Amino acid sequence: MATLQAGALSAIPLEKEQSMTDTGSQRASDAASCTKEPLAVRVGAELAGSFIVFFAIYSFTTFGTALFGINMAFIALATGIAYAAVTLVFSKVSGGHLNPAITLAAILTGKTKVLDGILYIIAQVLGGIAAGALIVRILPTTETLTAKIWLTDAVNGFGNGSVSASTLSSVSASFDITLAVVVEIIASIVVIAAAMATMNKETTAVSHAAAIGFAYGLGAAMTYPVTGAGMNPARSTGIALFARNASLSQNPLQQLWVFWICPILAAAIVAMVMIGAQLLRDNAKAKQQVVEDTAVQQNVADTDALAQTGNDAAQTAAEHAEQETSAASEHNADAQIEQ
Repeated sequence: MATLQAGALSAIPLEKEQSMTDTGSQRASDAASCTKEPLAVRVGAELAGSFIVFFAIYSFTTFGTALFGINMAFIALATGIAYAAVTLVFSKVSGGHLNPAITLAAILTGKTKVLDGILYIIAQVLGGIAAGALIVRILPTTETLTAKIWLTDAVNGFGNGSVSASTLSSVSASFDITLAVVVEIIASIVVIAAAMATMNKETTAVSHAAAIGFAYGLGAAMTYPVTGAGMNPARSTGIALFARNASLSQNPLQQLWVFWICPILAAAIVAMVMIGAQLLRDNAKAKQQVVEDTAVQQNVADTDALAQTGNDAAQTAAEHAEQETSAASEHNADAQIEQ
């Protein structure tokens, strides 16, 4: 019985240790879920994926809008499809981040290693730069069809740099930096939260890509009239570098910092919420474990008490039997003496 009690008690700290390591194991599992390929392959996938999705966005915001005008439904749908399609292709290789803000959130929540994340971000920015260089290089320009006409609706900006600046100027209004920051942060939170919520082994690649596509589509619908739909620092950087000398109303490089700060702040907010939620879950599990441990200890104590009661009863019965045997022996001895 003592051995049983010791074994039960020794199992309690092991259960505690296992519970405490559940979170770390899950995070390690999530981090490893997209690391089957060599690092160079994964970084290359982020570079290629970023180039493709940004080139697609630059294409329909230059060719499409300059020739046929701005169609908000088309912009939102095309943005969502572009991100969803490319994410679906590359998610099994690198996770399909395609956005420095998503990568930062993945680093902060332990889903991506720090070194991997840094290289991902570099690759994403380079992909954006390559896409921006190519789209500007192939745009047909003349003395009357200038780069400004093509690029006005492709860059990200606010105030005079907003895609709605010419329309709002007719009524002496503009989308200022406050509005730009608010919509960019909220849209980026939606995108990053969707990415983090589906970046795990339990979610299929199709579901992950669909969530990303819907999030970017919604974000584009929210932000395009105000800022041209940034939500991605690499996307904003790639076109801004090559539109700086296009005689735009506002040099996009001067406002580029907003389109880095807002997604990064959104990534930090999402990461903090996720970490806080995980801490609450861990605390709840710890409390539940304490309750279970207390129940186990009580069961052990009850079992030990029952066993002790049984032992006492058996000992009492043995003593009583011994007394009866002794009395019977004395009686027999007296009988023999009398004979």
